[in-house]
Amino acid sequence: MLETLTQGFTAARDRLAGVRELTEENIDEALRDVRLSLLEADVDLAVARSFLARVKERVLGQRVGTRVRDAAGRRLRVTPGQHFVKACEEELTALMGPVDPELARGPGGVTSVMLVGLQGVGKTTVAAKLARQLQRDQGRPLLVAADVYRPAAVLQLQQLGERIGVPVHSGKAGDGPAGICASAAERVRREGFDAVVYDTAGRLAIDDELMVELEEIEAATAPANRLLVCDALMGRDAVNVAKAFGERLALDGLVLTKLDGDARGGAALAIKEVTGIPIRFVGTGEALDRLEPFRPEGLASRILGMGDVVGLVRDFEQVADEKEAEADAARLLRGQFGLEDLLKQLKLVQRMGPLREVFAKLPMFNAFADQVEEGQLVKVESLIHSMTPDERTRPEIIDKSRAARIARGSGRRSRDVRELVERFSQMRQMMASLGSGGLLSRIPGMGRLAGAGLPGGLDPTAMLGGMGGAAAPQARRQDRKRARQKGKRKQARRSRRKNRQR
Repeated sequence: MLETLTQGFTAARDRLAGVRELTEENIDEALRDVRLSLLEADVDLAVARSFLARVKERVLGQRVGTRVRDAAGRRLRVTPGQHFVKACEEELTALMGPVDPELARGPGGVTSVMLVGLQGVGKTTVAAKLARQLQRDQGRPLLVAADVYRPAAVLQLQQLGERIGVPVHSGKAGDGPAGICASAAERVRREGFDAVVYDTAGRLAIDDELMVELEEIEAATAPANRLLVCDALMGRDAVNVAKAFGERLALDGLVLTKLDGDARGGAALAIKEVTGIPIRFVGTGEALDRLEPFRPEGLASRILGMGDVVGLVRDFEQVADEKEAEADAARLLRGQFGLEDLLKQLKLVQRMGPLREVFAKLPMFNAFADQVEEGQLVKVESLIHSMTPDERTRPEIIDKSRAARIARGSGRRSRDVRELVERFSQMRQMMASLGSGGLLSRIPGMGRLAGAGLPGGLDPTAMLGGMGGAAAPQARRQDRKRARQKGKRKQARRSRRKNRQR
């Protein structure tokens, strides 16, 4: 996600590594990398120039202190390159924000949302995702199918509503979009719904007929929130669409879809600056829970390659039970956990979203996100599922014959079984040595935080190291070495076979 932007800022940061002083010359060289990435990401030229000028002014206009104190009062050394990165982060955040994450409520405390946009940007799916979020936060939402033109649009929304347990209002046969929305608003008042989401029709291009229809729906419902849905892959066109809609409707915000598939990111960076309309939500996947409130500081941090811990914690809180996670962390730090616990953690990570997205939000690991293979989780799951309950509890009993049986049952190799068991044992020993009475407990204030690093205190991705995962380059080097040795043995056998034939 947004790889083009990240590459430019990473190159600028690397260029300033080791410099002892920020000068106009080395700042210009660093900003040249940023400028190229902004233009390649389809950011408006005026926006790019303004952003670069503000960063340069901020960096050159400040006195750089090489010693600062952190929250604990400790003195830390800060490099000029880190000052540059901090300036970029603050300006990126200002460029995309500020954003009020709360949706407005109308009369009676009802949260009403009208979704508008062109055809094909994902309005119907966003309507279901938004209803899912409102259902989780406020109780009883109602979906309104006001797209009477696109074939099967009403049926699609009904199917999505059924999946999340939200009723869908489609009106009577022959009703127009404004009439459907007006009757839905009356139903909301009559039946006491807490929220309502109006899914309106779109067109292939903006025309007067579309805008008149939207204005009629707005007049009939008086929605508290008018959100424009844009496709992040549209790039600069998304900015132009937002300007055109904003001229006819009083938009309260935007929903940017398909951000997870956007390598450029021009729309995310420029749309607020050009139109004045803030991004309120971003879609980061096809699943109905993959709609996130937009956090400019989180996206700025990810663009700069520093991850998004706050976003990761929020994802974890939505899928995990806090007390259960604390209990798992306590057992982990005592070394009292088995492969059954690992399997539970793997399923938890999968519920948090695509593994690449999870890695992208982890500081220091985000650079490996593109190397993560989703299939490795399935591989580990299949190995564990092929074990007996006793083998999952006590993996140390898995000998050569058991490993062969597990490999046959999972369609894997015996070597995969041995590597999984070996890495699991190493992790269990390491965590036991850090836990109760160990190293972490001797560090002031760390005893109660020992398990608070990753979800449940357990890092299931560590199990992927020898099986194609991104987090263990040493294991990959060992795999390559074994492959070379195997190739040499094959070559030697071929040579011997040829000599015998002669």
